[in-house]
Amino acid sequence: MGFFTVLIPVFLIFGIGYIGQKIIGFDTKALSTMALYLLTPFLTFQVFYEADLNIDYVMMLFYTVVLAFSLISVVYVIGYFRGYSQKKKSGMILASAFMNNGNYGTPLVLFIFGETGMKYAIIIMVLQQILMCTVGVYYAAKGSSEDATFKYSLKEVLRIPIMYSAALGVLLQLISVELSRPLMEAVSMVGGAAIPVVMVILGMQLAKIPFNKFSLAPLSLSLTLRLVVSPVIALLIVLFLPIDAQLKQIMVILAAMPTAANTTMYAIQYETDPDFVSSATLFSTLLSLVTIPFVLYGVGFI
Repeated sequence: MGFFTVLIPVFLIFGIGYIGQKIIGFDTKALSTMALYLLTPFLTFQVFYEADLNIDYVMMLFYTVVLAFSLISVVYVIGYFRGYSQKKKSGMILASAFMNNGNYGTPLVLFIFGETGMKYAIIIMVLQQILMCTVGVYYAAKGSSEDATFKYSLKEVLRIPIMYSAALGVLLQLISVELSRPLMEAVSMVGGAAIPVVMVILGMQLAKIPFNKFSLAPLSLSLTLRLVVSPVIALLIVLFLPIDAQLKQIMVILAAMPTAANTTMYAIQYETDPDFVSSATLFSTLLSLVTIPFVLYGVGFI
């Protein structure tokens, strides 16, 4: 029952955005730009400024990068044999390679492992945020046009402020700069708004999806990669990492999360098949009600 209580607020916030879009109507691209450039950098800065850096961070970074690029490689292989366009491959990468650790995985880990597990989950969430804001933005920009060049995609990555805020947080921690309490409270307030705002934006985008137009085959492949293949790859990765069993379990559980809500924000921003990416986010979240219990059972044997 506790598993489903974690999901109730997730779907409630999605629903708020959905209803708001249906009744009022909003410019989702403008809102996604605001969340991307104004809110998430503060969340990233806070996490890295307050984090207790150690060797586990290196292992979590290794896991995050290897898992993402393994899934991206699978999408490229599938796209090559099926003849998918660059836009479709980029949309599938956004839907398959990045998981919803923030408003789904982290609360679930808290419920299962308590505050100790929550600490690991937050760090993995932020590391993935950085990966999404670099690799994810690169593929979103690349999928904006069949003629999009590497130079253009890289330029878009360098415009994203999240990696700079993460670097600043680490730097200030390493040189022991203590920021005032009022300043950190302001940072916390702005950063704390990032996740719910992104969830509301996803709900708004879901309200605009023409569900009779998305392609079933690419969607099915993306859902399989996200919910089934991803935790299997994660399990193979953690078996070789010198970390404790609890962190291994958390990594596999987080790898089984549905598509990250942020990917919809990037798809909207660069017009990279946003209907497909939004559909993948919705259906992967719904199907996770079936797949995640199996993953939770499986990690008990790690």
